[in-house]
Amino acid sequence: MATRARVRAPELIGKGGWLNTGDQQYTLADLRGRIVILDFWTFCCVNCLHVLDELRELEEKHRDTVVIIGVHSPKFVHEAEHQAVVDAVERYEVHHPVLDDPELATWKQYAVRAWPTLVVIDPEGYVVAQHAGEGHAHAIEKLVEELEAEHAAKGTLRRGDGPYVAPEPVATHLRFPGKALLLPDGGFLVSDTTRHRLVELDADGETVRRHFGTGDRGLNDGGPDEARFSEPQGLAVLPDGRVAVADTVNHALRALDLTTGVTTTLAGTGRQWWQGAPTSGPAREVDLSSPWDLAWFGDRLWIAMAGVHQLWTYDPRSATVRVAAGTTNEGLVDGPAAEAWFAQPSGLAVSADGERLWVADSETSALRWVDRDEHVHTAVGTGLFDFGHRDGAADQALLQHPIGVTALPDGSVAISDTYNHALRRYDPDSGEVTTLATDVREPSDAVLVDGDLVVVESARHRLTRLRLPEEAVQVADQAHRTQRAATEIAPGTLRLDVVFQAPAGQKLDTRYGPSTRLLVSATPPELLADGSGAGTDLGRDLVLADGVTEGVLHVSAMAASCDDDPANEYPACHVHQQDWGVPVRVTAEGESRLALVLAGMDSPS
Repeated sequence: MATRARVRAPELIGKGGWLNTGDQQYTLADLRGRIVILDFWTFCCVNCLHVLDELRELEEKHRDTVVIIGVHSPKFVHEAEHQAVVDAVERYEVHHPVLDDPELATWKQYAVRAWPTLVVIDPEGYVVAQHAGEGHAHAIEKLVEELEAEHAAKGTLRRGDGPYVAPEPVATHLRFPGKALLLPDGGFLVSDTTRHRLVELDADGETVRRHFGTGDRGLNDGGPDEARFSEPQGLAVLPDGRVAVADTVNHALRALDLTTGVTTTLAGTGRQWWQGAPTSGPAREVDLSSPWDLAWFGDRLWIAMAGVHQLWTYDPRSATVRVAAGTTNEGLVDGPAAEAWFAQPSGLAVSADGERLWVADSETSALRWVDRDEHVHTAVGTGLFDFGHRDGAADQALLQHPIGVTALPDGSVAISDTYNHALRRYDPDSGEVTTLATDVREPSDAVLVDGDLVVVESARHRLTRLRLPEEAVQVADQAHRTQRAATEIAPGTLRLDVVFQAPAGQKLDTRYGPSTRLLVSATPPELLADGSGAGTDLGRDLVLADGVTEGVLHVSAMAASCDDDPANEYPACHVHQQDWGVPVRVTAEGESRLALVLAGMDSPS
């Protein structure tokens, strides 16, 4: 067995304490003898939610030797609230211990630079691997099997039940509902996201008429008691009267016929889209990635494809899907749809005149829109790291991770400003942002009913009816930046190294050309005098421009590896990918090398 680099694992520290442990507090010493996988995540991050799903099978298969610990490391101010973390752990069915680290203490100790990051600690308390991004479950499972064999032989492996203690279930009609749709008779259809079903309610927003779906996670078509969903979100009416459903964790679009109660699948394979997969074609043959909301705009169904930071469309006449806007790079860039950047678009609504598709671009805390010529514009928001609660002129206003948008009859738009627990309004005529209501707990959507707004209060598990106020609510300005400390870099030439080591038993897949890809850009663009753009090497010299002292480096890396077995004509292949947004500050004392670990351990020469 190859010698493996080992670094003593720092202690686990989190001011918020432990969740899912029955109030028991743990140290690494308590976990000695077990293989520990630290999952650095934050609940706003769709890539982190993908990793939660990737880890479920490994968690079940190795439950007597492996302890997964979610280290919750917030990006947004709201995510540092302890109750918000408690809610997220239930909302996303996290079935392992979670350390709430609101001050990023453990994040800093482990020198983490990206959400999500996975760190593997062996039974003797040493870090043996680090992986950033998605698609690493197969590599980690291989490593776990090696560690099990190695430490069983040494006598240092301890088997048994883990520290997970399930919380008590809570009885409510809805549990973390996502989106709502007004029905022709005044009732509502609501995606009951955490319970994996759809619920039809009376006009009072409370009385339950029917459920659609068994309530168990899965991908099955059929009647109300046969169909299965997995964390459904967005809803939209199709021209034939059926309701399209964004079945988010199934990476699929479904259709519910309210007359028969039957659910069918419109698009998606149940598999998550990865770089290199088709981006158009027959709808049932193309992979999707966490569709979050839906809207009929023009002559097609538009899809907020949160998982890949794009907008896609579905054409029911040809039963095809295609990318309509976005490059898969995460950020805020306007322009022609094919060149625009989004960051986890999560809400869609069509303007009253039908000329604009409004987009809640959650990770940039932005309100965006697409015009009829398929150009992308930004109304509110500046980028990935600035957010808050500030009213006034749109170019100065701030939101915090909005998830929903609702078109109003006067041409303005209501914004479900989720992490500010507020309902906001943007008026395109005046260019002003105001606050309509506060103390709506994690609003994720709203529908217009007889001049009122019925808001999906996701974290209060209910629909709440609000009268549209004649005057704005006065709110004290708050402006925030992400708590992540900027990385100090030296002026001149910066060596960027993306570290990738193919998992044991695999090699880089070079059958069809280079197996790696690197894309670099900066905000502001003037930060880089040279080195931006695409290439195939995972190392690059970046030249910093004189006079620009801070900014964000955007780095996107991909590597493909395949099983290294000459006898196998069709080896299994895997794609590893991650996008980093690294805040940097240029100082004389800064580092001249920036290492970002995609997979493996950094060993600078």
